[in-house]
Amino acid sequence: MSAGPPGKPPLPVIGLAGGIGSGKSTVARLLAELGCVVSDSDAEAKACLGRPEVRAALVGRWGDRVLGADGAVDRGAVARIVFVDPGERAWLESVIHPLLRGVRESARRAAAEAGAAGFVIDAPLLFEAGLDGECDAVIFVECPRAERLRRVASSRGWDESELSRREKAQWPLDEKRRRSDYFVQNAGDPDALRAGVREILDQIRLKAAPRG
Repeated sequence: MSAGPPGKPPLPVIGLAGGIGSGKSTVARLLAELGCVVSDSDAEAKACLGRPEVRAALVGRWGDRVLGADGAVDRGAVARIVFVDPGERAWLESVIHPLLRGVRESARRAAAEAGAAGFVIDAPLLFEAGLDGECDAVIFVECPRAERLRRVASSRGWDESELSRREKAQWPLDEKRRRSDYFVQNAGDPDALRAGVREILDQIRLKAAPRG
């Protein structure tokens, strides 16, 4: 729990987990609408790949094959390397994660100063990266695999084999579910999802509130 500035309540840190395509970003958006500040690790990692020192490190290890025609880092080329080789993925994380930690800590301090309802870590690999250790609570977003496949096919052009390949690079969903504290269904009913997210946030904030 992050202590808030004098006169402001503690800031609960909330992590999001779930399968690929489950709608974690949708839940993050709903939490933002309820007054939380969201740390989007995917967007922040993308920004880090644009840093000159990171580009130089990637080219030094993998060569120009990770660059696009514009000379910038090609995220797709990087993904094709790290999703098939755990060792290369671990190396990339050793480069990126310290930078992300600094960005996240600055955002968390600003959220506490602003009196936000919570600070949300929306990270594709929350447990794998050990980010759950920074969280007071983790929300698991439930969604049937068939619906997740439909979503990623529509939004990312993935087929079932690509979804399976990506999932194999992550922890099993049962383990992520077991380590989570709250659960919300995101199977297609926006109103039910919104109500579920609001109820969970209320519970987290009530638990975080000082006793007195």
